[in-house]
Formats: sequence, structure tokens, C-alpha cells
Amino acid sequence: CEGEKMAVLELVRKRRDLVKLTEEYYNALSTNVQLSGANIKVVEVTSVMPNEGKSTTSTNLAIAFARSGYKTLLIDSDIRNSVMSGVFKSHGKVLGLTDFLSGQSDVKAILNTTDIANLHIILAGQPSPNPTGLLQSKNFEILLEALRTRYDYIIIDTSPIGLVIDAAIIAQKCDASLLVTEAGAVKRKAVAKAKEQLAQTGTPFLGVVLNKFNVQLERYGSYGSYGGYGDYGNYGK
Repeated sequence: CEGEKMAVLELVRKRRDLVKLTEEYYNALSTNVQLSGANIKVVEVTSVMPNEGKSTTSTNLAIAFARSGYKTLLIDSDIRNSVMSGVFKSHGKVLGLTDFLSGQSDVKAILNTTDIANLHIILAGQPSPNPTGLLQSKNFEILLEALRTRYDYIIIDTSPIGLVIDAAIIAQKCDASLLVTEAGAVKRKAVAKAKEQLAQTGTPFLGVVLNKFNVQLERYGSYGSYGGYGDYGNYGK
């Protein structure tokens, strides 16, 4: 009936507006990173606890840079509990970060294309019995130094800093760090402690990204939790 048709059209309009608003937020975030300094090219994104939206933020921040014309690389360094391997679908076995760090692969073999122009990704790779040791290895520094010359921006998604030391280790190899936290999910004291841990690495701390904030409560409309990633491409050579 006509009423149902109008309801469907309204849902489509709201979904379109939601996507547009979400893109605007990530465009604003990427602009803020750019304004933080011309020397900031490698940015770590972490969170206090799991499921706060760090991987979503990492992915969409990288997409924002890529769509602005910057050659961008997204690295999944959450080698303990990667979620990107299930999001970015591939054809056959895909080598990743752990394969390079353990000396079983070269840089070229772990770089994967996506269906978004200017965006490449390095997935986490095979699980490691010693993730901290791999991330502390000289190979990680060698990898980043080699990639700095190829990309305008490198976004690194890491494990939650509130659980393991990985994010602090990686931050020392980056130009800056961002902390993602879910509104109402983590106590302020825990966020402050995570910020302090990142600051103690000596790497500039750019700020906190408040995720899943219900702006409807502030009477500005509602955009929810930024949504998911979608399937962003085919991977391989």
C-alpha cells in the first residue's frame, strides 16, 4: 500500500543521510590528523577495551584519506584477535603482518589491494605464539621505514591498550596515536590511564575519539555507532 511504500522510502532516506553523516565525521577526523602536523604520517589507533570501535575507526579513517586522494595503507596489527580478516574477504590464502615479521614473507607479498582507489591493506596474518616478541622485533621498524616512502598515510589498528602492551610497543614506532572509546562503556579513570600509557611512549597523542555516542540525546539527530565496514574489496597481487 501507499503507506508502506512511503515508510520504505523514509527508511532509505534515513539510511542515506546516516551514511553521509558518518562520512562527514571521518572526513573531519582525517582533517584533524592532517592539521596536527605535516610530519604525522603513521598513526596508531587503539582503544581501552575490545569492541569499542577501534577497527571501525581505523578502517574508516584510512578510507577517508584514500578518498581524499592520498595513497593510504591500513595495517591490522591486532595479531592476537584480528577482526579484519573476517571483514576483508580474499581469494585463497593471504599472507599478513606476522608472516613478514617472522621472516616468512617479503613486503610485496603482504600488500593487498582493495576496491577503494588509493587504499591498500596488510592483514594480521597467521596467529603467533609470541605476538609481543614479533611486534618488538627489528622487522617491524624495517617494514614501516620501507612503507613510509610508498604511502602518504599509514593507519595502524592495534590491540586494546587496556589489556596488553602491544599498542604501547607499536606507538613508539609511529608518529602519533589516537584512542577510541565507546560512550558510556568505559570508566573515565580507565580512559585517563590509557591516555597516560600512550603519552609515556613519547609519541604525540592526538586525542580521544568518542564512539557510539547517541547524539539524539543532544537533540542533533541520531547517527548510531558509525556502522560496519562492509566488504571493501578483492585481495591478492
